[in-house]
Amino acid sequence: MTVYNLGSINIDMVYRVPHLPKPGETLAAEGFSQGLGGKGANMSVAAARGAAHVRHIGAVGPDGRWAADRLLEYGIDTTHIATSVEATGHAVIYVDDAAENVIVLWPGANGIIDENQIGTALSEASPGDILMMQNETSGQVLAARMAQDLGVRVVYAAAPFDVDAVQAVLPFVDMLVMNEVEAAQLEGALGVKIPDLNVDDVIVTLGANGCRWYQNSTKLETAFGAIDVDPVDTTGAGDTFTGYVIAGLDRGMPMAQAIGLATQAAALMVTRLGAADVIPDLKDIQDMKLG
Repeated sequence: MTVYNLGSINIDMVYRVPHLPKPGETLAAEGFSQGLGGKGANMSVAAARGAAHVRHIGAVGPDGRWAADRLLEYGIDTTHIATSVEATGHAVIYVDDAAENVIVLWPGANGIIDENQIGTALSEASPGDILMMQNETSGQVLAARMAQDLGVRVVYAAAPFDVDAVQAVLPFVDMLVMNEVEAAQLEGALGVKIPDLNVDDVIVTLGANGCRWYQNSTKLETAFGAIDVDPVDTTGAGDTFTGYVIAGLDRGMPMAQAIGLATQAAALMVTRLGAADVIPDLKDIQDMKLG
């Protein structure tokens, strides 16, 4: 089967700092790197490294063709990545000595993805394929509605959290992935508890405490523990987890097995500095003794 990803593509500028900046503070960075990022690109790379066939739907500016080329190098179909007149989206990321981060996003080309482009890409999809999305691009409602009509499973990572965006997409979503802060924001905004959402599967990630899977159609709730590692950088860990879950499901794994694999991938990811370019592949996970 095929995983379609309507996803952001960013240029990540990562600054290593002794602590996260305070308001009004001027802080000297201890290191700098630039690479491929964006929640969408991260998830595409993770799913591809988890052995899924991935087609990315997105856009870059004239300054970002190298980013699309990098995705192609990672085995991702880039046919539906357009070159926009707008500059490529970017993220400024501060990572401190405790591996915590602060991220400032500018959407750029991610915010003006053409609806015809989305329609052309999804016209190739078949029942049983998967569409994954995040909140860093335009065109989410159109894509989700088209996917539902085609019998394509819709997986939605509700980040960065925006209640209006989530409410607009939620009627078409089969599987929802959020962290615990986003889950609390959604419950507060909708006045509905996670187990009562009209979504078949909800995964709430809990950082160092693992995650919870809510199988709402059968009212089952399952907790999964995290793997204890010494973190270096948490950037992209959640995206790695989501991409690997989707890859596992695409390969026919039961949800619990897919979550277990994704937990290993995310644990290995936080021991590395960077985003898409350092997402582990299946061999990395097999070779690394975790937990």
